[in-house]
This record gives sequence, C-alpha cells and structure tokens, in this order.
Amino acid sequence: MGVATVSAGRIYVGQLAGKTGEEFQLSWETFPHVALSKTYNTDAQVADSAGTACAFLSGVKTKAGVVGLDNHVERGNCASTESAAVDSIVHLSQRAGKSTGIVTTARVTHATPAAAYARCPERDWESNSDIPEEEAALGCKDIALQLVENATEVQVVLGGGRREFMPNTTADPQNKKYFGKRTDKRNLIDEWVALRPENTTQYVYNKGQFDDIDTDKIDYLLGLFDHTHMDYESERDTSYDGDPSLEEMTEKAIEILKKNEKGYFLMVEGARIDHGHHNGQAYDALNELNQLHLAVAKAKEMTSEDDTLIIVTADHSHTFSFGGYPDRGNPILGLVNTGVGSDGLPYTTLAYANGPGANKVSHSFNATNQRPNNTGVDTENKDYEQDALVPLALETHAGEDVAIYATGPMAHLFHGVHEQNYIMHVMKYASCVGYNKEHCEIVDNGTNDATVHYPTFLTFIISISVLLIQRFSDL
Repeated sequence: MGVATVSAGRIYVGQLAGKTGEEFQLSWETFPHVALSKTYNTDAQVADSAGTACAFLSGVKTKAGVVGLDNHVERGNCASTESAAVDSIVHLSQRAGKSTGIVTTARVTHATPAAAYARCPERDWESNSDIPEEEAALGCKDIALQLVENATEVQVVLGGGRREFMPNTTADPQNKKYFGKRTDKRNLIDEWVALRPENTTQYVYNKGQFDDIDTDKIDYLLGLFDHTHMDYESERDTSYDGDPSLEEMTEKAIEILKKNEKGYFLMVEGARIDHGHHNGQAYDALNELNQLHLAVAKAKEMTSEDDTLIIVTADHSHTFSFGGYPDRGNPILGLVNTGVGSDGLPYTTLAYANGPGANKVSHSFNATNQRPNNTGVDTENKDYEQDALVPLALETHAGEDVAIYATGPMAHLFHGVHEQNYIMHVMKYASCVGYNKEHCEIVDNGTNDATVHYPTFLTFIISISVLLIQRFSDL
C-alpha cells in the first residue's frame, strides 16, 4: 500500500460515500504523526513481504523470503538458521504478560503473519509437505506447526489457510473438493485447541460460528475461514456459512485481548490489497483498502489515544500509478475524461508499470501496433485489468518508500525518513517490553512508589497491510 494506493483509495472510498472523493479522509489520515519507511531487504532493492515483515515486527532487516531470522541466514537452508533467530514484538509482548493476536485476510501462515511468531528460512514452508526432505531432516519446522508448538500463547488467530493445518486425508469442512496439505497425519487445529483451557477456548471456521462467540467467556480463539486465502470482499459470502469481514475480525480480537490488564499487541493485515495489485486489478486493491479503512476506524472507536498506540503502515509498495489530468470527481477507476493519448485512444487514470494488464497490450501491439481501445469498456468492473507496460503473469512490488501513520503514546517518535526496522523499536519502547524500560517507571508525587506502565499496540501494516495495536495499561 504505497502512497499512490492511499491517494487513489481515498478517492475511491470518498466516491463510495457519494462525494467527489479528493476531499475525503481515510481513517488513518487523521493521525497526527506521519513518516516514511525505507523498505529494501538486505539482499534486494525491491522487497518481498517476508523480509519486510521481519523488519517491522522484529526490528532487524533481513533477506527476502525469510521470517524471524537475521541476515546471516541463507534462504531455504535449514543449517544456516543456527543462531540467526530474532524475537518479534509478539514474543516480547508475551514475555511481558501481554495478550497477543493476529488478524489477516491471507493464510495465517503467509509471510506477514508468519513473521510475527515463526522462524523459518523459507516463507513458502507453510505446511510440512512444503519442506524438502533433506531440510526437514535438519530440524526445520513448517510455519503452521510453529504456530501450534512455538507460539502457544498467541490468544487470537483469525484468517485463512485451513489446508496448512489439516491432514491431506481430511476434506475441507466448507468445500469437500479440497483437502488438507499435511502428510504427517497431524491435525494442528485439534492440537491448538487441546493446548488451551477447555472452557475458554474456541475454534470456528465460518461467520455464523464467529458471530456466536461470547467474548466475555472466550480467551483463546482460532478462526480459519478458508481453505487458502480469505475471499476478496467483492466475493465474500456474508451468510452463516461465509466469512467475517476484516472489520468484524478486528472488533472481536480487541474485545478478547483488552481483558488483559497488562495490555495487548494485535497485528491486523489487510492482505488482499497486495493480491489485488499483483493481479493487476485496481478495483480489488482499492476495495480491500476500504476494508482496512473500516477496520482502523473500528479500532479507533474501541480504544483511547491516551493508552493505545495505533500504527498504520505498509510492508512495501507496488508499481501502481495514478495520473493524467482527469477532472475533479472523475471516477477513479474510469477513463481520463479530459483527453486521449497521442495515438488517439483513451486511457485510464490508474495503471501499472508491469503485470497481466500488459499481456493484452502486447497482443494488440503485435497485431495492430496499437494499444487496446478502451472505448466502451467498463473499466470500473472488478475483473478489469488495468493497462500495464511490461507483460508479466503477476505485477511486482515497487521499491519506493511507504508511509507510516501513528497516533497515541510515543507516536511522535515517527518523523522524517526511517529504516523499516525502526518501527518495531518504537513499539517496543512505547509498550515497555524488552530492554530499555526505565522510562516506564513513573514516581507519584509525595511517594517513593513507582508505577510501571505497560502499553498495548494496535498495528495496521498495510499492503499487504497491517494494523499493529498496542494498548497500554497500568500495573
């Protein structure tokens, strides 16, 4: 979710509300502190989501494709992981007695959520069947197994990806044509539930079950709502057998986690903004941004800036552009209404530097030496692929800086241009976890007694997009 996505998304959401759009403010655009984040990986000028997530969650920049490990690791090499493990803000929060949660519209074992709890030299090792035998023999565990065995105190886990937790002999409960991926015969969903107190633990896999949860009674919640990634909002089934929205998952997570007097950390990822861009479909990217807008608004409504730091940022950008000279209020997904290209053909306000949209362009050039003629084409349709320059099966990430928006305690520490790993150090400092906690002790006037303040975090890292929420409570 680069700046172009935020700007175009602002107009899109504003136009959904019946406005011209340009004057609209997204829920995080009211935050008082803004900075920029440099997103490169240690071995990549344009980053991937694993290395960037490791940076903002663990405070250490690392290579593309690895999670929870520092730069000494070699991607896909289990032997290289020795002494390379790093602690994430989730690990530190748990050790401080805080509650922790993960919400995503991707698989909960996908790169960004995985970086919150797992340590793995290959982001794609989500299930045991993904790991080469020779690497598994060296002791590397798949990411789903680590969520169960290594992160037993993550209290709330909501997203997609049931297949990574189910045996390959077990049919998916919502769609019997799909089966699990695990070849070790383990059902990690059952194991996750069995590790927690029976009366306060619940597993759900559809919206109806999710809606019926009594958050006053449930302290541990695992929700896996799809075989793989959750559906785009434009395709989401809202019935009992369907999926909850990102906003609904955010609300439920906060209701459960806020019961801890020591505070909590919650990461909320609007993952499918990224997926919409990869498919070259601006409609889905911006529609998913709207869902993040609603989730952040819900988080703001449920928390106080006096004790809750909310950060909204992105792990990386995309090759998404927003240009031409359209009139004020022109449909953001539409054609530029003030002219045509020098070839006499209309063009859209939004486009990509590369991606699947270039395949139709290349075909047209080969046949007629002309761009596709979008006259009469419904460019606002959710399945429309914006024109692109370089033909690729999937559009790529982009390398420019992304924004950081923050409000609440210590939000002022975001200013200027930061290395991406700086984000985690602000969260750690603000929430009084890890080292350097002297500032957390406040002596009351007239006494010698120190009160230690332990905050909470709510982080939205967007762009995969994420909301990191940390609420600060007194002990």
